[in-house]
Amino acid sequence: MNQPEQWPAIPEFELFASPLAGGNMHERWMRLALDEARQALEEDEVPVGAIVVAGERVIASAHNQREQLADPTAHAEMIAITQAASALNSWRLENCVLYVTLEPCPMCAGAILQARVPVVVWGAADAKAGAVESLYQLFEDGRLNHRVEHAGHVLEAECGKLLTEFFREKRRRQK
Repeated sequence: MNQPEQWPAIPEFELFASPLAGGNMHERWMRLALDEARQALEEDEVPVGAIVVAGERVIASAHNQREQLADPTAHAEMIAITQAASALNSWRLENCVLYVTLEPCPMCAGAILQARVPVVVWGAADAKAGAVESLYQLFEDGRLNHRVEHAGHVLEAECGKLLTEFFREKRRRQK
């Protein structure tokens, strides 16, 4: 995806040699998000992890905590966005890239748009709640005044396997 003409160049992205270019760089960061997802799994949470990168540095990392916090909004992306805003002392995350192991849901996609995150890289598609590609395409909606560049399916098999095994085990325990 190309950056729309009205967007200014983002100097920090030069460090990434184009935020949506090489796969190895994305895999490197996605592996850190996967570490967060594994932490969620250890805590019996849905294994989704997210990190926020700014200037080649991780400024936030989180995983789902809905059960622990009894909070329906405690998705990995929401927590990571809050941490990143705190780290930068700004709600505008304009020079950041969010990596998340599962395609963002409508709530998280909305928060990403509101936080002005310019680039999102996600792992497994979410056929039941995906708001980037699967069910909705919020990042492409011309009615909104912000756009988000995105790349999906990065380490998809690994990201998806964690989720599949988690839900398989949950169903097995219910029998």
